[in-house]
Formats: sequence, structure tokens, C-alpha cells
Amino acid sequence: MVERTSYAPGTPNWVDLQSPDVDASRAFYGALFEWAFENAMGDEGEYWMASLRGLPVAAIGGHNPESTPADAPARWNTYLATDRVDDVVAATADAGGMVVLPAFDIPGAGRMAWIADPSGPDAGLWQADGHIGSRRVNEPGAPVWNELITTGLDAALPFYKNVLGIDAVTTQMGDGEYTILRVDGNDVGGATRPPMPGTANHWHVYFAVESAEGAAAKAESLGASVIVAPFDIPTVGRVAVLHDPQGGFFSVLEPANPAGE
Repeated sequence: MVERTSYAPGTPNWVDLQSPDVDASRAFYGALFEWAFENAMGDEGEYWMASLRGLPVAAIGGHNPESTPADAPARWNTYLATDRVDDVVAATADAGGMVVLPAFDIPGAGRMAWIADPSGPDAGLWQADGHIGSRRVNEPGAPVWNELITTGLDAALPFYKNVLGIDAVTTQMGDGEYTILRVDGNDVGGATRPPMPGTANHWHVYFAVESAEGAAAKAESLGASVIVAPFDIPTVGRVAVLHDPQGGFFSVLEPANPAGE
């Protein structure tokens, strides 16, 4: 079991799904990852906190009607921890990015904003108060990795360094290169160019599973599509890329060295 109690600034700390059919997405992910749900908004709307063995791991909500058509495909979002969200927002434009949503408070939970890097992908900023983000990570059913996929690495990586202090280290992985994102010397995520033609620039979310084959087969039985069948990444583990029934892309990872081993 890997339980988080805090996140260093610059570390991915939360993921949520925007879906055109919240009930259907809850049913799919609840069955796939054994998540339980509680609506954090009560009568004011829908933002379903997903928990795994009693601790929050992710959330599912609807699209923002002010910015996204209600029937747009689902999408997973990545949030990056910060202890100075207003300063990051203020620095975004000068660093070549764009402020998508100015900072605002969520009482009792934290302060957030939304920014896009110069290559296009957008991400949330989260300054924690009562909610630090995912409390359970790196174990089956929980987030295990966040990856920036973009054709514009040369512009994006300096941006994240400038506004959030995220370091980028390029390493050899298999037959190609891969960029590790680091905070205070710790690996917190990755960055790479799109692995397949037609892949949009975006932040991609991986969830840990006990078996990539088993998770892919279960997801398919629940209505998902297997975009990339399980394959091995040396020293990392076995990965499959999936497309959920509401249109959201995500990956599952069977780690080569599971947490605690």
C-alpha cells in the first residue's frame, strides 16, 4: 500500500475525468478498478470522488458547459501541485503559456487554476488545503504515472521548469529516448512525443494494475476498446492503452517492480 500525505510543488497530484455521461463512466471505472464513489458537490452538481479502500484516488464529473459541449468525448485531466497557484498563473503568459481558467477557491479543499503550455496541452494547478489530491497511488486501481505527450517538447519542457520548477532529464528507454520529469531529484512523471500518428498533444494518465492482460480484457468486456494491446517497456513494466466507452483515453501499467517489493 502506498499512501500519500503531501506532494512537493510540481508533482502530479490529482486526476479527474470529464465525461458526457457521468453515470456510465462511474459504472465503467467502478467495475474496472473497484472504485467507490461519493458526490463531493451534494445538491449543487456532480463531482464524484472515487476512493479505493477508503482513500481518494480520482474523480469523475461532467463537462464544463461554459467551455465544452455536453456531448464531447470524455477526457482525463492531470493536476500539478503548487503552493503558490497565483504566482504560477502570473508567470504563465511570460513563459509562453496561456491561462485557461484564473485561480479560484474551492472552500475547504484548496485553490485551483487551469493553464496550457506553449505546445497546447492543458493541466490543472492545485494548491491543497483540505484535499491534497490522490491519497493512494502506485498500487492496483490507483494512479501510477502521468505523462506529457506533445510534439512540442522543446517549448513545453522549459515552460514547466520556469513556472513550476520541474526538471527534465532525457534517458534511453528501449529503442528510443524518453524524458523523465523530476522534482527535487524524484521522478514524478514523463514526457514524450506522440507514439502514434494522429495522437493529440495531451497529459496522459496511467493506472496501476496487477495484470495488463487482465485489465485490458476486463475493460473490453465493459465496453472499452483496446487501442494498444499489452506490451513490455524494459525495467518499467507491461502497458496497454485503452479507450473507455465514453471516449476517454488512458493506460494501465503492470509495474515491473510493484510498490513494496
